[in-house]
Order: sequence, then C-alpha cells, then structure tokens
Amino acid sequence: MAPYEKSDTWHSVRQLINTLVPFIMLWFLAYQSLSISYVLTLALAVIAAGFQIRIFIIFHDCCHHSFFKNRTANKIIGTITGVLTFFPYNQWQHSHSVHHATSSNLDKRGTGDIWMLTVEEYIASPFWTRVAYRMYRNPFVMFGLGPIYVFLITNRFNRKGARLKERMNTYITNLAIVALAAVLCWALGWQAFLLVQGPIFLISGSMGVWLFYVQHTFEDSYFEEDADWEYVKAAVEGSSFYKLPKLLQWLTGSIGYHHVHHLSPRVPNYKLETAHNDTEPLQNVPTITLATSLSSLKFRLWDEQNKKFVGFKDIKIPSELRSVSVQPKPRL
Repeated sequence: MAPYEKSDTWHSVRQLINTLVPFIMLWFLAYQSLSISYVLTLALAVIAAGFQIRIFIIFHDCCHHSFFKNRTANKIIGTITGVLTFFPYNQWQHSHSVHHATSSNLDKRGTGDIWMLTVEEYIASPFWTRVAYRMYRNPFVMFGLGPIYVFLITNRFNRKGARLKERMNTYITNLAIVALAAVLCWALGWQAFLLVQGPIFLISGSMGVWLFYVQHTFEDSYFEEDADWEYVKAAVEGSSFYKLPKLLQWLTGSIGYHHVHHLSPRVPNYKLETAHNDTEPLQNVPTITLATSLSSLKFRLWDEQNKKFVGFKDIKIPSELRSVSVQPKPRL
C-alpha cells in the first residue's frame, strides 16, 4: 500500500471544489423549489444527500491525515466538513482510530463500531438486554432513528476522559453548527430551513449508517478473539469490497473499497480503487453488490462456532433462560 499513501494536493483541492460547490448549489435550488413543488424539493434533497456523504468522506480522510500532507490543513478542513456533517473532528478521530485498531476483534468491541453480540452472549444476556438489542438491530431504528440519535445528540457531548484540545474542538463544532443554522433560519425562515435540511440530513444519515453497517456485516466476514486476531485478515476479510455503480462509487468517495482502507487508512479515497486494481492478492477479497448487500439485513448475531452471521430465528433460547441471565464467556 505504500505507493498509494501519499495524497495529491491538487486532487484534494479539486475534490473539495467538486463536492462543496454542487452541494451548496443543490441546497439553494432545493430552497428555491419550495415555491414550485415540494416533490421537486425532495428530489433535489436526495441528490444533495449524496453530496453530503461525499463531504463526510473528505472529513473521514482528514481524520486519517490522508487528505492533505499537512496535518494542520487536515484539521482545518476536517473541522469545517465536520460542521457540515455534524461530527466533531477530534472526538470522531479518536473513536474511529480505535475502530481501525480493533475491527473484527471480539475481545475489543465497543468503540466506534455497531453493537454486535455473539450467539452465546445474546443467550446469556438478561431479558431486557435482549429486548434492547433486538430494538437496536431493527432496521427502522438503526437506519432511521439511529442517525438522529448519533449525529444530533451523542456527537454533541465529549467522551469521558477527553483532553482539553478534543473538548474545545467539540465545543467549537457545536457553536458553529448552531451559528450556521441560526443564520439560515434568520435569512430563509426556520420552516424553509427545516423543509430543506431535514430530508438531506435524514437521507444522508441513513445512507451513511447503511454504508458503515454493510462494510463489516456481510456473509463470510471475519471475527476472532484477541489471541487469534490478525490485522491484515481483519482488513481484507473483515471489511467488505462493496462494488457499487460508478455514480454511487463517486458520491461515496470509493469507500466501498473498505478492505483497502482498513489495510492502510493513509490511502486517500481517490486512490483506493487504483490500489485495489494494482494489488493482485486483493482481487480475491469478499465482494458484495447492491443486490447481495441487502441480505445483510437478516444478520443479527455472530456465531463463533460456525464463524458466520445468523439471524434471531436461527437460535433457540432455552426456556429456563428466557427471563433470567447467566454469565457469558468473559471478554478482555
């Protein structure tokens, strides 16, 4: 991956322009269309949501210091794009770095990932924990309410133990979001602002959570306990190659090449496809498409014995354990 890890400043600047300018134009056109038809507004909002995902990919690259060579430039652009996507730069950079270091490690779950239980853990959990887990894994909650809860609520608070620099970045991001929303509400009216920004936020949020979900929840994925966990296997077998149509690949910043990204987070998004195509061993990684990715919706639990995802209907909880709990196998 080393030859692909250097960012191209001109390419990065060009990507900023061809992402932010269309997004702003689409947002303005959606506002103007309110006087014509709200159906047209929603159509423009769908396209704008695609560009908001692309803005998040730029934010994401900045968090890995892969968008620009200069760390300060990454932080400045990362903070600005974080405001536009409702993510505090320093806070998410920390949690996402932990995610990369622990992805597919069964003993180190819980930071920067989606809540996932093994079959054994689910059966051993208290009744109300199982209920909460089923609600959490419900598609309506995960892809509907989930983005609202994470982006608007949890992202506004600092994590426990955050250092001053990280806390200050969160406060600055929060103030900037409020200030931007206030200015737009004052200039356009709060109803118009919500009618435009609301669907853009909900659509991009749902699509973003879906992308993150399907990148690690797919058939033939990889999960191991810490003693047997391997970084390279976790990257190329535990992260999907989501083969999308060219337009969707462009809008999502080639994040479908997630196996390459996990193998080397320093590869900028616009070099992921080239890195994949030029590296012969990567031609045999697990590949999913738009059609086959839908099957991941039925995956709810990780079966450690058979090393695969299963659904709730595939397991049976003994009657004596349905309303009580036992101690699951300890995790580190």
